[in-house]
Amino acid sequence: MQIGSAMTYAAPLPSSQAARAPSSELSRSVDPTAKPLEASAESPELREEAHSPARTDAEGEEESPRETQQLRQEQLEIAELASRDREVRAHEQAHASVGGSYAGAPTYTFKRGPDGKSYAVGGEVSIDTSPIPGDPEATLRKMELVQRAALAPAEPSAQDLRVAAEAAAQATQARAELAELRREEAVAAAEERATRREEQLAEEEEKAASEEEEKPQQAATPPRLDLYLRMAQLQAPLPAVDLQV
Repeated sequence: MQIGSAMTYAAPLPSSQAARAPSSELSRSVDPTAKPLEASAESPELREEAHSPARTDAEGEEESPRETQQLRQEQLEIAELASRDREVRAHEQAHASVGGSYAGAPTYTFKRGPDGKSYAVGGEVSIDTSPIPGDPEATLRKMELVQRAALAPAEPSAQDLRVAAEAAAQATQARAELAELRREEAVAAAEERATRREEQLAEEEEKAASEEEEKPQQAATPPRLDLYLRMAQLQAPLPAVDLQV
């Protein structure tokens, strides 16, 4: 997509097409009291010679204002072209510098001025507005940069505003995709934690059962023989008692 300055410059008409002031005819005043000249008094050649210096002076007076007007028009046109050239170059350079790797080099449309020099009267910068497949986060960063590049000039053109609006729309879509992706990642992470917990509990139970099986069985407590000993003592015959009288 192209962003740039629109060619809105309208230069003045070239000097060759400049409007010329209509030449006014000089009217000769006639004195009613003067007597008409006789034909024999002055020949036609003499009359023509008498009026020739006056006509030459009049033509000289008419030619000087036209040349001055033409020169002024050319100077005005050059000044306007130079101002437009600076404006266009600053406009396109702002796009290119902010767009970085996503923006191309500025290209210009030139107009030759009365002084023979070429002046930039329009320009454009190509910029990549395509999303990055499968990576909404990278697409979001890219569209934010494209939007800043489109609005970088002091006075964005209509095309600049369209590019900025398109980048903003793609950024909104990328944000939605990124939010959905993060939600899915959070759900997957929770499920993974639950699975790991269950596996850990199962391992602990299995380990406890294994330790219980390996524990040696304790020997049974031998029966107490105290009772049998006492019974034997009761059954034994009493010792004879020798009674002497």
